[in-house]
Amino acid sequence: MRDDVAVIEAARQAVQRLADLVAPPRLGRSFRWLLASSWVTNLGDGITLAAGPLLVASQTRSPLIVAMAAFALRLPWLLFGLYAGVVADRLNRRAIVIVTGLARLAILMLLVSSILTHRVDIAVVLAALFVFGVIETFGDTTSTTLLPMLVDKPDLGIANSRALTGVIVWNHLAGPPVGAALFAAGMALPFVSESVCVLAGVLLISRVRLPARIGPGQHGRVRDDISEGWRWLWQHAAIRTLAITIFTFNVTFGAAWSVLVLYARERLGMGALGFGLITTAMAVGGLLGSVSYGWLERHLPLGVIMRGGLIIETLTHLALALTRWPWFALTVFVIFGAHAFIWGTTSTSVRQRAVPAQFQGRVGSVYLTGVVGGIVIGSVLGGLVASAWGITAPFWFAFAGSAVLLGVLWRSLLNIAHADEHARAGVPATAIR
Repeated sequence: MRDDVAVIEAARQAVQRLADLVAPPRLGRSFRWLLASSWVTNLGDGITLAAGPLLVASQTRSPLIVAMAAFALRLPWLLFGLYAGVVADRLNRRAIVIVTGLARLAILMLLVSSILTHRVDIAVVLAALFVFGVIETFGDTTSTTLLPMLVDKPDLGIANSRALTGVIVWNHLAGPPVGAALFAAGMALPFVSESVCVLAGVLLISRVRLPARIGPGQHGRVRDDISEGWRWLWQHAAIRTLAITIFTFNVTFGAAWSVLVLYARERLGMGALGFGLITTAMAVGGLLGSVSYGWLERHLPLGVIMRGGLIIETLTHLALALTRWPWFALTVFVIFGAHAFIWGTTSTSVRQRAVPAQFQGRVGSVYLTGVVGGIVIGSVLGGLVASAWGITAPFWFAFAGSAVLLGVLWRSLLNIAHADEHARAGVPATAIR
């Protein structure tokens, strides 16, 4: 009996040590609930990352309609992104995340019902994707404001790295193969599984306790609140430059990545399995970035990290434009995956440290809208460039554009990375150049 108690106690201590390693106690209990919710929700997202396109493909063979499915999911960000930021700054943020989670659950149940009753068709799928996009616009915009409310500014880097690790492990690595396997076993199964994950995420987020915050005061017109957020961002030179950087580099990224599936097949000679390896390679790189981020943040200035990351992104486009070797391309994708993780963690932490709590929703919505808008614009440009000059042309375009942007932004990156330090030192944001 004593041996059993000792084994149980040893197991408990091992689990506790693992929990402390993943989410150090100084980050707080509410952060752990938030992280758990994020991770389980990302597993559900990863499942439908594979099952969603398979469902669309099961209803149509039209490339145009397949493209419309992706557009239907992104369009709400462009239509409602800025409004979502106002809602996040006006209302109870935890309640918004819970309500949008329940709304997402309801849409999933309706979709499962239509599949089981054989009433699903492409119109139903496109409508569901659009409504999903609307829900995600409000839910994801608000979710980004929760972490900086729970974690002290010096710990934002490690906290964001843990959150992004969940995206890599559950959304990119574990979820898609599970989703594909479930879809093969039964068309409705992956969406039932995502429903379970969404419900679990809602229950976990309900355990989070947010501190009291200062709201935007008396509510006027939505347009005025949006304008106020824009004015704050535009008057803060470092954060303004960071927003422009993210938007413009997403244009070049979107141009290259818009033809990635054709590039893998025609340029590298990789089939469907090989294309799947690209996603795996970038996820592996993301895990390497996760493991190394704490060391990098302790030993290198954030501005140096950001400069190095944009150099890697620029050279990634060049390397992919030149190579025909699959093994070399996969190595490049691993390196790019590490950069994407480190850059995302750094830029998010920098923004969260610099932006006041009452503006987190509106400024965050500008960034998310810029990310989506940049990718949409880049995708259109990439398709046009590839049609005119061949499958590698978007990568040359991305390399040239990134190189020019990097040259223009090079001196500003140091100030961008340490905008919060200037603020704490009493330097006006508009004085940062």
